[in-house]
Amino acid sequence: MAVLHPPPARAGRPPRRRRWRFNSAYLFIAPSLVLIAVFIAEPIVQSGWMSLHDWTIGSSDNPFVGLGNYTALWHDSRFWNALRVTVVYTAAVTVGQVVLGLAIAARLRRTTWYSSLLRTAYFFPYIASLVVVGVIWKFLLDPQVGLINAWLSDLGVSSPPNWLQSTSLALPTVIAVGLWKNVGFTMIVLLAGMQQVPADLYEAATLDGAGPWRRFLHVTLPALRPSLLFTSLIATVTGLQLFDLVFAMTGGGPIFSTESVVMYLYQKGFVEFDMGYASAIAWVLFVIILAVSAVQLRVARYRDDD
Repeated sequence: MAVLHPPPARAGRPPRRRRWRFNSAYLFIAPSLVLIAVFIAEPIVQSGWMSLHDWTIGSSDNPFVGLGNYTALWHDSRFWNALRVTVVYTAAVTVGQVVLGLAIAARLRRTTWYSSLLRTAYFFPYIASLVVVGVIWKFLLDPQVGLINAWLSDLGVSSPPNWLQSTSLALPTVIAVGLWKNVGFTMIVLLAGMQQVPADLYEAATLDGAGPWRRFLHVTLPALRPSLLFTSLIATVTGLQLFDLVFAMTGGGPIFSTESVVMYLYQKGFVEFDMGYASAIAWVLFVIILAVSAVQLRVARYRDDD
């Protein structure tokens, strides 16, 4: 029986090129791409260009200074103080959110009527505006009419502290308020991660003689690696952009003890109108956030089969 073979390819015949076909999906994403280009990409490029100039709002002459703004920023003690405040706030709130959120999620893992009520109570501050939270806590901590000092006086404290006017207490107070507001978000994310852990793993660990603490360390925590990475990354990026809470509670005072990098950026750009210097601050902060996020993703990387 004869075997049929395909005809041999002609020598020197170029391969057939794929015909380009228009994908209609581009029409659906085009409006979003236009908005991103106009309101995100173009301002980023413009701020980079402004950071290379002595750019003052209202001035007709904006001379090119190259890296002059960045050099001045390097020698600016106020910027380094703002960076220190931002890093301290971010580190404290991030660690506090993860630790407290994990503890609360583990405690409220079982679904009962009171655990559902407590979950709602913990999560409720997160949905409130930062400015609203800052204003409310500013009144609560007021040394004259605030409820916090009134309660401390009722408990026998003769001289309640002046929370937001003390250079040593203002930043810890802002950290405590930031932690109180955001811990509910971390709790909800970690709680959702815990509920996705298969019950078979806990049963197998129990049969092997593992107690509650060992089950938490060797079963729950490894399963929560993606959730822990997500919550710590979000908390870090949010903390490095600290502005609203400080603006509402202290305005950066007293004596710059709570002034964050974004607060300093606002002061230079929208109070002193030095947009070139403010743009340089924005780009330095962008690089810091990018670097910190890359380190976190590198250190806490995981695979689905881990």
